[in-house]
Amino acid sequence: MNWNFFFHIGIISFAILIAALLRARIRFFQRFLIPVSIISGILLLLFYNFIAPHWGLRNDFLGEIVYHLLNLSFIAMLLRVTPKEKQDGKGKRTLAANVTAVMGQYGLQCFFGLVVTALIIHTFKPDLFPAFGFTLPLGFELGPGQAYSIAILWEPMGFRGASSVGLTMAAIGFLIGSFGGVVLINQGLKRGWISKDHANRINNRSVRTGFFSRLETERPVGAYLSTDGEALDSLTYHVALIMGTYLISWGFLTGLTALLALIGPLGVELAESLWGINFIFSAFCAIAVKLVMRKFKVETTIDNATCNRLGGLAVDLTVASSLGAISLVTVQGYWLPILILTLTGLFITVIVLPWYCSRIYDDHQFFRMLVIYGTATGTLPTGLALLRVVDREFETPVATDYLYSVGIVFFLAIPIILSVNLPAFSVSKHNPALFTLAILISGFYMLASFVSYLLIAKKRSFAKAGSLFYTE
Repeated sequence: MNWNFFFHIGIISFAILIAALLRARIRFFQRFLIPVSIISGILLLLFYNFIAPHWGLRNDFLGEIVYHLLNLSFIAMLLRVTPKEKQDGKGKRTLAANVTAVMGQYGLQCFFGLVVTALIIHTFKPDLFPAFGFTLPLGFELGPGQAYSIAILWEPMGFRGASSVGLTMAAIGFLIGSFGGVVLINQGLKRGWISKDHANRINNRSVRTGFFSRLETERPVGAYLSTDGEALDSLTYHVALIMGTYLISWGFLTGLTALLALIGPLGVELAESLWGINFIFSAFCAIAVKLVMRKFKVETTIDNATCNRLGGLAVDLTVASSLGAISLVTVQGYWLPILILTLTGLFITVIVLPWYCSRIYDDHQFFRMLVIYGTATGTLPTGLALLRVVDREFETPVATDYLYSVGIVFFLAIPIILSVNLPAFSVSKHNPALFTLAILISGFYMLASFVSYLLIAKKRSFAKAGSLFYTE
């Protein structure tokens, strides 16, 4: 009988329980609002690198968990039924601002990640694999699932330990998202970027310790039942809905892979790349399922709160597992390039991002910036987690507005996502021009985003240029 899955899930669960206790008792973690998933991930990192090998346990399985759970988290989020809102002029402008802000991060992280890599190759590390530069946007902008699933394809091409490097960048992104997010929130409180009502909620004891009051009457409702338990438990129904949607996504990609294989070797390589961005296809399948359910008027059986809980479960396990899947032995050979790439990403997300986000939006500038910041350093759930600190019940339209922009961002990002293997192909196909082409594509995205920023922000484009966050 194979106990492999339950061994690892049990280990992850123990790490989460210990981390929850540490968060509830240690003021340092409370002050900096370090998520339990990050603390448990660090515990797993230490366990799988220094203890597990003596027990014959490997952390390879964690990478697979990361891949699948991230896809499931996107399905859980996008199955949520949101009210149809009329897109007036202001709504369209906000949509355009969201798309521009996100695409700006894609362009900046890809371009400077590749340029920095080129400089490293031509100075002190000529044997560095050219695709190393893309681990910055993969780890920061896309997250651990994509960083693992795409980077692992580079290992047969010559990038030793690519998956561990990708997961390391994702882990660093989560840490920057957590610590940097807390710093930005504290600055927002100090400088008046956050309203007093929202500021008071952040100081609630539950936000700091991670646990609500012992009194049941003071605990918020986490989910509602949409089925009668006599026939089918509501949680079972939602899990089945999510897993069924994931199976549809698998079937769609399997069929697409078979069709692309008819093209030849190029089609096979493209298909492998598409499996690496399965989260996008999972998201669109979730939207399709929701539209079908709405067509047959059964979308009311979906409880958004339950989807939030299941999405939160997937995200917590994803973050913890992604840290535990890092191999320190593999990564230590890249410590200096990783440090340089991290400093580059830190500047782009902590300095550049708040600067232009505060000038491109008309309302809820700080809240909208937090969501973009969270997704630019971690994943969409990371952005929503930061937003929840200042907008606990999502009373503002910030979260909904961002979700509306996801589909447009995907279509606009297809060329840059498909170019992610060009640096690797420059080595496997002995064609350095492909690396240059990847830089040019990234540069085009950065330039196009800048032009869009000027058109949307207008007079505010460079207003108070010396201020990190613009306020009128």
